Amino acid sequence: MLTFLAHLILTAALLLLMANLVRGVQVEGWGSALIGAIVLGLVNAVVRPLMVLFTLPLTIITFGLFLLVVNALMLWLVAALVPGIRVQGFGPALLGSLVLTLLNLVVGLLI
Repeated sequence: MLTFLAHLILTAALLLLMANLVRGVQVEGWGSALIGAIVLGLVNAVVRPLMVLFTLPLTIITFGLFLLVVNALMLWLVAALVPGIRVQGFGPALLGSLVLTLLNLVVGLLI
């Protein structure tokens, strides 16, 4: 349970950091970031695998690059579901998902 809470807080912090780095993505505060982290986890656990399965031919044709689009759509979906998180278009969603992925990678290497 403690590991889950630590991961939730870390993801919320990364969402806030990503919002400060990417123009067009806004997170209003810690409350929205925590709810966003929970919804992002649920979306990545339920919706993302279905999207990956449905877009598998496109993913294969693009050598996996289409997964960047899927990740952007997941971030955009979270912004649509969570009050206090706004993504102003597909470009910021794509850049935001890329930055969030890189931040998670860096944190994963440090821990």
